[in-house]
Amino acid sequence: MLASSDKDTGKRALKFRTRDGLDLTADAWGPDSGPPVLMLHGGGQTRHAWGNTAERLAGSGFFAISLDARGHGDSDWDPDADYSLDAFAADLDDVAATLHEPPTVVGASLGGMTALLWEGESSRQRCVGLILVDVTPRLEAQGVQRILDFMHAHPDGFGSVEEAADAVASFLHHRPRPDDPSGLEKNLRLRENGRYYWHWDPDFLQSRKRPTTTGHFVDRLAKAAGEIRVPTLLVRGRMSDVVSPEGAREFLDLVPHAEFVDVEDAAHMVAGDRNDAFCGAVAEFLERRILGRRALGGN
Repeated sequence: MLASSDKDTGKRALKFRTRDGLDLTADAWGPDSGPPVLMLHGGGQTRHAWGNTAERLAGSGFFAISLDARGHGDSDWDPDADYSLDAFAADLDDVAATLHEPPTVVGASLGGMTALLWEGESSRQRCVGLILVDVTPRLEAQGVQRILDFMHAHPDGFGSVEEAADAVASFLHHRPRPDDPSGLEKNLRLRENGRYYWHWDPDFLQSRKRPTTTGHFVDRLAKAAGEIRVPTLLVRGRMSDVVSPEGAREFLDLVPHAEFVDVEDAAHMVAGDRNDAFCGAVAEFLERRILGRRALGGN
């Protein structure tokens, strides 16, 4: 793990090397000696999705790390275009192995599926806590397809950041379009042809053609969920079309010790829709279940 720091904000950049030679980029906040919290974004997102949450956790003494997955953001693209869940889980294992103690993992959508398989399919406990953000073994096919349609919709990129912002606004129709869309630049690449493209490897989309709502995939995730023993929190967006109330209940039956928060006025992108409510729920869980356990001398 390599690091460089920003003395003004406390944020520093990290680099991790995977077993197959890819360099993964991350940002970190908080004390290096604090309980690590490793944050995994959803498919097509970047580490910047977690900035506010990471800062909030750092203020409570956590070592918060927001990671760009392979093929996303400033992390390397895989030359073999391996964007399988097994590849993401192997990367998670490599990153976690560099930390001073086992982390709590926060995973949204793709990141949550990765974390669920990584912990649930292991013969040993790999993390000390698990927070899943709008993801369960059962995903609603219509909602998943809507996301895939959006990701496939602009193969030729955008002529401006404003144009990209219009596309996002039409997709997230429940969320007001920001007056200043410049923050969206973190999720875009400006290429030599002068056009903006989403900050992911186009080959990543090929792997997304394989459905995540088929019986085999659901069974695999459900089996992994049934093996989870660490403190667990499921955060759902109440307006989500990806995780239904029935899907959430099925997960809670599989993981009966799990806690559940249903965030009002939030859809699948919970952290972006209701950031204050999301950060509050995550921080309260971590302070109570992770810091509280440490204070009592737990492992």
